[in-house]
Amino acid sequence: MESCRHSLIFSENDQNYRSRLIDILSQDLDFHSLETNYASHDIHSFPAKFPPQLPRTFILGLTNPGDIVLDSMMGSGTAVLEAYLTGRQGIGVDIDPLALKIGNVKVTPLDAEVLYKLGNKIIHNAHVTITEKINEIEACREKKWDSETKEFINKWFAHETQIELLALINEISRIYDNEIRAFFEIVFSAIIITKSGGVSLALDLAHTRPHLAKEVITKTGKIVISNNCENISLSRKKILTKTLRPAVDEFAKRFRQNLKSVLKPDSSKIKSKILFADAQRLPLDDSSVDLIVTSPPYASNAIDYMRAHKFSLVWLGYPIARLGQKRKEYIGGEVLSDIKFERLPESTHAVVAEVSKGDVRKGRVLHRYYSEMKRTLLEMFRVLRPGKAAIVVVGSSTMRGLDTKIHLSLSDIGRSIGFEVPKIGVRSMDRNKRMLPAGLKINLDSQIQQRMHEEYVIGFYKP
Repeated sequence: MESCRHSLIFSENDQNYRSRLIDILSQDLDFHSLETNYASHDIHSFPAKFPPQLPRTFILGLTNPGDIVLDSMMGSGTAVLEAYLTGRQGIGVDIDPLALKIGNVKVTPLDAEVLYKLGNKIIHNAHVTITEKINEIEACREKKWDSETKEFINKWFAHETQIELLALINEISRIYDNEIRAFFEIVFSAIIITKSGGVSLALDLAHTRPHLAKEVITKTGKIVISNNCENISLSRKKILTKTLRPAVDEFAKRFRQNLKSVLKPDSSKIKSKILFADAQRLPLDDSSVDLIVTSPPYASNAIDYMRAHKFSLVWLGYPIARLGQKRKEYIGGEVLSDIKFERLPESTHAVVAEVSKGDVRKGRVLHRYYSEMKRTLLEMFRVLRPGKAAIVVVGSSTMRGLDTKIHLSLSDIGRSIGFEVPKIGVRSMDRNKRMLPAGLKINLDSQIQQRMHEEYVIGFYKP
């Protein structure tokens, strides 16, 4: 891994802090040529996560060892892990159940030998169950879920896959130690939530709306499912066909991969904190954080995290109805009932008004997003120490053909609550390394592709 260009040690009273912030934001922030799968960064796929070198650059450039680094919308926990690796105390906050579990596993050192023995036992016992105790697992399958959750599972998972996944998750659920059990739950989840849909029947879980495969075959060529394929061309049929891989075998491969990535115990590192909380109401003291590095969701659910995450969460004990309700709470959602709309700066209000001209509802959805982000920025301002920075990485959104220039609106909102914005950096996204729904080549006719090739890195400074 290439070392960061910033590794300064400086005093709390350093007058050049603001200049350093501007300097870092002026650099090349793409990091396309660098390795991103070191440490435990690669344990699970996650949509639109930023490269670890991005938070690392700001952490090393703007904090000292022992300082507190917050990611208030942590997603997969990239910034929190980088804080841990660089000797800072990372704090990650999120409301997404899978994000919280991934984040915890990423920053928890574990004994690899214990994991190795337990993983092999899980795999062995799962094989025994599906070959010798099939009646028991079938009975478990019949009574495990409520009707709505069962309907979802039957739609998206082949019967033989359900049997294998149940055999695995039943073994994992017997693990007494919470941290070790979480490690194996993430191995389990990682074989489902991939861009290709993993062992599910989904073709693409990076898409805003997952699509079922039209035809599913086993590795030996046996057709498991064939839906309305008669009038589809051979080339199109090939794209819509999926090979069904044995879930236990996929689990074994992923287990071996994640075992290599697990953090080793290190007494010199500061334990991270992963908190279940809303970024709009942080459970942290005033002026207690030395740096914030975070990336809020896109507006209007452009990337709908729960649409993918529910594919594994239903196996981890979450009813589908509960997950649907949870989705409404996410920043950037489209539900408009019981929403508190905030007063916005004139420039931002003008953008909302322009979107509303073409689509009143879309305008209100955008207003909801800015209202939630105003409350989020207010919380960042509150918990950040004076003379420190919050780095917010955000993509823009196109609504009804209008570029909403999210970065400019968020900057204006930040200024209205007391932040200074010395500089906004720009970075292009490496689509080969990110679980995103658009292709490498920009399609100017696709709104989702127009807004997912470039990001803005806003530097908020608290005077």
